Amino acid sequence: MDISSGEDSDISESEMEEYEEKYYEKLKNGNYKIKVSNEKYTCPFCPKKKKQDFLYKDLLQHASGVGKSNSDKRSAREKANHLALFKYLENDLRGTVGSSSSSAAAAAEVEDPLSGCDHDEKIVWPWTGVVVNIPTQKLEDGRSVGGSGSKLRDELIRRGFNPLRVHPLWNYRGHSGTAVVEFRKDWPGLHNALSFEKAYEADHHGKKDWFANNGVKEGLYAWVARADDYKSSTIIGEHLRKIGDLKTVSELMEEEARKQDRLVTNLTNIIETKNKHIQEMEQRCSETSKSLEALMEEKDNLSQAYNEEIKKIQVSARDHFQRIFSDHEKLKSQLESHKKDLELRGVELEKREALNESERKKLAEELEENAVQNSALHLAALEQKRADENVMKLAEDQKRQKEELHNRIIQLEKKLDQKQALELEIEQLRGSLNVIRHMGDEDDIEVLEKVDASLKELREKEAELEDLEALNQTLIVRERKSNDELQDARKELINGLKEISTRSQIGVKRMGELDSKPFLEAMKRRYNEELAEERASEVCSLWEEYLKDPDWHPFKRIKLEGGEEYQEVIDDEDEKLRDLTDQMGIEAYKSVTSAIKEINEYNPSGRYIISELWNYGEGRKATLKEGVTFLLKLWDNAKRKRGMT
Repeated sequence: MDISSGEDSDISESEMEEYEEKYYEKLKNGNYKIKVSNEKYTCPFCPKKKKQDFLYKDLLQHASGVGKSNSDKRSAREKANHLALFKYLENDLRGTVGSSSSSAAAAAEVEDPLSGCDHDEKIVWPWTGVVVNIPTQKLEDGRSVGGSGSKLRDELIRRGFNPLRVHPLWNYRGHSGTAVVEFRKDWPGLHNALSFEKAYEADHHGKKDWFANNGVKEGLYAWVARADDYKSSTIIGEHLRKIGDLKTVSELMEEEARKQDRLVTNLTNIIETKNKHIQEMEQRCSETSKSLEALMEEKDNLSQAYNEEIKKIQVSARDHFQRIFSDHEKLKSQLESHKKDLELRGVELEKREALNESERKKLAEELEENAVQNSALHLAALEQKRADENVMKLAEDQKRQKEELHNRIIQLEKKLDQKQALELEIEQLRGSLNVIRHMGDEDDIEVLEKVDASLKELREKEAELEDLEALNQTLIVRERKSNDELQDARKELINGLKEISTRSQIGVKRMGELDSKPFLEAMKRRYNEELAEERASEVCSLWEEYLKDPDWHPFKRIKLEGGEEYQEVIDDEDEKLRDLTDQMGIEAYKSVTSAIKEINEYNPSGRYIISELWNYGEGRKATLKEGVTFLLKLWDNAKRKRGMT
């Protein structure tokens, strides 16, 4: 159905919206025939002589171009009809287009931008369109003015041509009524330029229509700039020669192919350089691995010899300690026996006192002598008691020293235990000498022999103690040297894993580094994303300074159950930690306490971040053997991959 002759009268601009809705309803009710076939459509509002078949996309562009045209040649009724057609195509017909039509439309969307283009035709590059017959207005001084290029560019963007900019051309008379449209330099840009040209040709406002002698021209005329435009002596030709060149599609394709070849060559050279670097790294890894293996083997041999020596010393010290206590018990038993003998003699002397006066005098003398001996015996007992107290004190000192050294070096602790056992034995011998001296007169031969024997044994123990101290110092020096070598190897391994930059079961962890994610999440709950990142960065920087402060020590000591040992734990009552939990939440608290624990464990004096070899699978510090094994595994994998390629 076409428009009836009774509707030929035009309408005003204010009635356009009402007529647009009216014809939109007619289109929805099927009063007009639009679809010719599965792929072809027609415009029911164009005059008979202009009717032609369109694809869906072309008909959509035709309806948009006529409905939004600024040309006075188009009546208000004609614009309203085409706006209604555009609305109907967009809202109602798009979802009901048949599968074949959809396929054709989809194919049109993704068609080759070079299809339908003569590859040997000279075209202005960068792709440029020409727009003429732009409305201008003369001022009193004779100069002409016209619309801005941005307005025309926005209109072309709305129509789907995507120009970069529209540049109106001016001369000494002002606005020339012409403009050039610049498109992107790539193939999609060429596709947009050709679509721009076809749209105006479909609306009979193309280049041929402009140069045709068929009366007054109204509205904008546009086309793609080619060789004749470039070589013309008009203001358009002058501008085109300033901004571009004449090139064929074939020339551009050849130039692009040459650029692609140069890019491939450059990338090939870069890949070869990277491969050489990888080979050098593999060689360094191999050398480091061999050095580490040699160091580990030497360390194992030293550890085995050291453990065997420690075991022998432990057995010897245990035997000496046992002998000391055995001798102490024997000596104590002898003192008790001697005391009982003296008591019996005292009782016997008391019985003899009643016999006669002479015997009483003799008994008094004997009692006095017995009292002196009892006093000496009492002094000997006191000396023995002090010796026992010294033995117990030394035993307690030994136990305390064992506990303090247990967390450091087990081998050195065992050496110190042996040394302390010998000191105890020496102290015991000295106590025994004091006891023996109080048991009799200096002229007593038996006492002197015991004193000489004790002194001789004391000198032997002191000599043995000096030998043990010398051996202990030698072992300490050897262990320090071995530890220094192992630490150097561990640092070299950490640096190697840093260069590889891999995060697997074994890797490098920065101990004491603060995790910023909880702070960012807390700030996102308060601010927008951009401001949250800025505030989170500020708060993280503040807490990093707190972690470096040696005066801040948020720990407390608690006594472990079932013993006298103490352990350091986080002080939850610390003012800064309480404020952090209240303001940032428990996750930020966990991040800070985790970082301060790592610093307190790995670098309490420096209070800065250090790198450590880490076992991520088990969440602990990795051993040197695990690091070397992992590095060898990476090297084997890289070698296999290179062999496969």
